[in-house]
Amino acid sequence: MFISFFSTTVYQPLYNGFIFLIGSFPFVNAGVAVIVFTIVIKLLLFPLSKKAVKTQLEMKNIQPELDALKVEYKDDQQEYARKMMALYKQHEINPFSTIFLTLIQIPVIISLYYVFYKTGLPDVKLDFLYSFVSAPTSINMSFLGIADISTKSHILALLAAVSSFFQMRYSMPAHKPKGKVGESFKDDLARSMNVQMRYVFPVIVYFIAYNISGVVALYWITSNLFTIGQELYMRNHLKRTKNQSLEHAKR
Repeated sequence: MFISFFSTTVYQPLYNGFIFLIGSFPFVNAGVAVIVFTIVIKLLLFPLSKKAVKTQLEMKNIQPELDALKVEYKDDQQEYARKMMALYKQHEINPFSTIFLTLIQIPVIISLYYVFYKTGLPDVKLDFLYSFVSAPTSINMSFLGIADISTKSHILALLAAVSSFFQMRYSMPAHKPKGKVGESFKDDLARSMNVQMRYVFPVIVYFIAYNISGVVALYWITSNLFTIGQELYMRNHLKRTKNQSLEHAKR
């Protein structure tokens, strides 16, 4: 039941979209098609990702207030949790929005794997195509002449890791040095997790991207670059909005 639903709603539309794009535009190879579809997917998810980025930025802005609460309620964790949730509510922050955005992209990555491996591109499975989609005579699996995205690629995996590092650097708050007043074991654990996400996660991305395929690496690269650009846009947008509000308040 689930496999049939997944195939009908995610995998088959993605497969047909790839074939249609490659067949309709001769200059589009498989690598370009992956980039185009990654951007389309990110644009469709933009309302959700916009909220996630706003949440990340707001979390950075209220960090001093959270630190003050930790010190004030260091001996009453229950009250600290209540005050923290009240602060989130005051600033309209949903701390789980980023997790949901990550989860919703997992079916896309699985679909990419199936499109390029289970259906055997560059060979086209005609029985998977919709009636209005024509199969191209051939499919170029090369990306910019540097990598075959249907196979493992050290170059694309490395680029995926590097882009993940910068994406994490922009999205995560800077970790605080040790020895702050009121610091607890939780703070130390949070700092450790922050460091691991910044430096260990990109290494994990490299090995995953390399061992699965170049197509997943290319999706990761495009997605990371889009996310970085989106966050820079949101930062500027929120900064302009805040400045306009301050100017309006002064009048």
